[in-house]
Amino acid sequence: MEKSLLRKVSDHEWHIRPHGAMRVPGVILATEKLIGEMDHKVYEQVVNVASLPGIVRGSYAMPDAHWGYGFPIGGVAAFDPAEGGVISAGGVGYDVSCGVRTLLTGLDASEIEPIRRELADLLFKRIPAGVGSTGRIRLSEPEMDAMLAGGASWAVGRGYGSPEDLARIEERGRMEGADPEQVSAQARKRQRDEMGTLGSGNHYLELQRVTSVVLPEVAAAFGIGVGDLLISIHCGSRGLGHQIATEFVRQMAIEASRHAIRLPDRELACAPINSDLGRSYLGAMRAAINCALANRQILTHLTREAFAEILPQANLRLLYDVSHNTCKVEDHVVDGTRRRLYIHRKGATRAFGPGHPDLPAEFRTIGQPVLIGGTMGTASYILVGTKDGEELSFSSSCHGAGRNMSRKQAIHQWKGREVVDYLDARGITVRSPSMRGVAEEAPGAYKDVSEVVEAADRAGISRIVARVEPMIVVKG
Repeated sequence: MEKSLLRKVSDHEWHIRPHGAMRVPGVILATEKLIGEMDHKVYEQVVNVASLPGIVRGSYAMPDAHWGYGFPIGGVAAFDPAEGGVISAGGVGYDVSCGVRTLLTGLDASEIEPIRRELADLLFKRIPAGVGSTGRIRLSEPEMDAMLAGGASWAVGRGYGSPEDLARIEERGRMEGADPEQVSAQARKRQRDEMGTLGSGNHYLELQRVTSVVLPEVAAAFGIGVGDLLISIHCGSRGLGHQIATEFVRQMAIEASRHAIRLPDRELACAPINSDLGRSYLGAMRAAINCALANRQILTHLTREAFAEILPQANLRLLYDVSHNTCKVEDHVVDGTRRRLYIHRKGATRAFGPGHPDLPAEFRTIGQPVLIGGTMGTASYILVGTKDGEELSFSSSCHGAGRNMSRKQAIHQWKGREVVDYLDARGITVRSPSMRGVAEEAPGAYKDVSEVVEAADRAGISRIVARVEPMIVVKG
């Protein structure tokens, strides 16, 4: 991205002055180096989002921002229905409620070294992964409706986990306002056999070693220390979420002109929040959020079963579960007035600061755990939300490393088997059904996650708590 197009506010905040159809400024929270690595399309998409009706305060891009569908991945925007605000299926994304959950194990990472390959093989056997992967659960229509309405609460009620898990999940495991009737027969068909599966792309189950702690008091409150073994699961709403996005993007593109909405890009197809189509999409999207929450809950149960078989002394407790492709209704203070807004976070993580009433009691004085996935060959991070994030980014932070090249470019540069062997030599055991998929997700295809999270920390939208590194990766 050309820095001359931006106004530098600080070393970690850059603005795009409103021009043309923009209703609010663009705000990019990143270092100068990360700005230079962003493609120009990020600039264009931040500008385009800023032109949508009812947008409030700014069109934001997080430090890991890169070109996405309509919105940049790493894009955040708030809309007020009282001012004609819109909801955009592209602004939520195709993998609705894709997210990360991290589990504590009560083990030291060194305890798995003697059985690393055996454990990797068992997890790969028990966790369905890859394109078109299916699980052992097949949902009837009544059960599909119950899952779409109940989310992780439904899963716990069916024996997949315990009620204690729910307090550590956004929305306490169930997104209110879901309307299963808005989920099409095709979306249901695609999901019928996919519950409890990782899927493909950048999804994974990863065993991680905590290598450093930056904020000891926060880390202790989160239950983590140097040397601990953690487990992170990254996946979303699978075929159901993708189908919902596909259908509503098409409908919104047709409907926009009927509401006199001028789209700078067809991918920004949207509908007024208070329209029939807007309400239908909200109902379907919230059902997809519940699908993702239920999916990660089932995967947690499968992981616990595997550990009980080979490491029965482990105690797999949920640290937290966060989503990064959503639109949620939240109260935020804008110009001194508290307003109820619809916050789009596409490839961006909610990061509530201390004192927020939606946090579990044990985190309320500390802030929300923010889980940032890296790559299978680098680090991941645990951060915590800040008070300042409310004003800086509507309590939002980055979500991962962010790609710096396309999957097509990656497979021309790397071979999957070479990546697996290279990582194995470094002590990282990878299991995947697809060597092509491994090549697409080669660590070199991503930005430096450490620089991304340091930018988020310095910008004040979240603070680094701990760094973790992969030991075993089950890749989709």
